[in-house]
Amino acid sequence: MSERRTLFGFELDPLTMDETVERCLEAVRDDRQLEIGVVNAAKLVNMRRDPRLAEAVSGCDLVLADGQAVVWAGRVLRTPLPERVAGIDLFLRLMAEAESAGISVYFLGAKEQVLEEMLRRVADRFPGLKVAGSRNGYFDDSQQEAIAGDIARSGAQMLFLGMTSPKKEIFTAAHGAQTGARVVHGVGGSFDILAGITKRAPASWQRFGVEWLYRALQEPRRLGRRYLTTNTAFLLMTAREFIRLIPQAAPANRSH
Repeated sequence: MSERRTLFGFELDPLTMDETVERCLEAVRDDRQLEIGVVNAAKLVNMRRDPRLAEAVSGCDLVLADGQAVVWAGRVLRTPLPERVAGIDLFLRLMAEAESAGISVYFLGAKEQVLEEMLRRVADRFPGLKVAGSRNGYFDDSQQEAIAGDIARSGAQMLFLGMTSPKKEIFTAAHGAQTGARVVHGVGGSFDILAGITKRAPASWQRFGVEWLYRALQEPRRLGRRYLTTNTAFLLMTAREFIRLIPQAAPANRSH
């Protein structure tokens, strides 16, 4: 087991993509639950501001660096993480593994039309995947328990939550165990990407850590200000932590 690393006061698991996938498959084989949390720069900023979100993410069995900026901050702050484990890439890997191993999955999230289009595309891409059930992500808090019960009755072994933060983290913290799924993974806006509603940044943008900018350029009115605000806050957070690591200079000798 890799020891967790502490970054900005939160514990992260220093795992590669391959190691993460293996942990998920082990959880299914061993019939134990594994709740996955992923963090990027914006979420770490929001976790500092929102104790409920921080508690929900920190309570996950695995907490992974979803954003390249988090990996870079880890290097600068001497808390190295081996690589970025992007939520959507993990989602795709797990669907491929589920298809080959006969593991059943459940999709919860997005608008109904988006969900239906994603299901069509997933069926084309992973024709042997066992889909135990699906539901759109538009429901009141009062319905959460009933939805968790529906997922449990479906027998799904992996649950993918295509919902925004903090809704997906809070659902997982409150009802993840009740769903009976062995792997619970919050995949954020991945349903929209797989349905072709939003485009994912090219690999070169991802490598340079500007995937957020690509997203903002697609939806400037909705995301532009948000990303600018959280990224600035993340840079300041990193700078403050870095300054704390620098040994303080010894006081000057005043005796002469």
